[in-house]
Amino acid sequence: MRSISTLALLCCFVASVATAALADPLIPGSDKITTTTHTYKTIGDVKLELQCFYPADHKPTDKRPAIIFYFGGGWTGGTPKQFEQQATYFATRGMVAITADYRVKSRQNVTPDKCVMDAKSGVRWVRAHAAELGIDPDRIVAAGGSAGGHIAACTGTVPGYEEESEDKKISSVPNAMVLFNPVLNTTTQGWPGKDHGAGLVARFGEHGEALSPLHQVKKGNPPTLVIHGKGDTTVPYAHAEAFAQAMNKAGNRCELVGYEGQPHGFFNYGRGDNKMFLATTLEADKFLVSLKYLEGPATLGK
Repeated sequence: MRSISTLALLCCFVASVATAALADPLIPGSDKITTTTHTYKTIGDVKLELQCFYPADHKPTDKRPAIIFYFGGGWTGGTPKQFEQQATYFATRGMVAITADYRVKSRQNVTPDKCVMDAKSGVRWVRAHAAELGIDPDRIVAAGGSAGGHIAACTGTVPGYEEESEDKKISSVPNAMVLFNPVLNTTTQGWPGKDHGAGLVARFGEHGEALSPLHQVKKGNPPTLVIHGKGDTTVPYAHAEAFAQAMNKAGNRCELVGYEGQPHGFFNYGRGDNKMFLATTLEADKFLVSLKYLEGPATLGK
């Protein structure tokens, strides 16, 4: 087992001892990755944690780009383990990759506005602790799938919904976003069938439009990649198209990559033969190379 330097383990925030990531045959170099766990937010007796995945040669003095993954689960459930393989891969590519926990209805009885607040807290905490983590505070990517893609998108588009106790001088806005079949419209407009609309009203109440990334697009939103299945019956592909069009019209960079016939959650590790996990992760790799957050050829599955 490798470990990161003593300095990183003795810094002023709460962290676990560094441990080695599990080797994965699809991810060359995954056995060299190390991880630490940090508490980024405490609400009452609830402690929310981030797990950081570090490149093999990482030092706290580095200034590497970072990517934070938020899991899906309808703002009701889910686990940070959803994106462990993507995080491991991007760590082998030289980023500090992070999987984030946040409050959900089934565990903490919260509504989506609190999920968004936690996502913003996660970005802010990483930026505030960039020097200890070996991260470039100006190259932080917010990523996620489904409801996790929604709250990641909110960090880059939705104003407000910040924790009052946090230092607002430190921005909670990421520098880029990578979104996997995200929920981008939380109003009742454009959803097929009355059940979807009723469900959104029940979940979001008066926050529907305020927390709808599609309705909050403006000039200056971070460059974004949206990965979406064209066969998604849970979150309509048309919403991804509308978001990309709105972003581009506002002068922002937004790339939409659609996959014919693919359903909701098609990108997840372990689905089928992992063909779509590989394809979507490589698409994200290409996007991050274009931003100069990564260098050199992708290595996944090779």
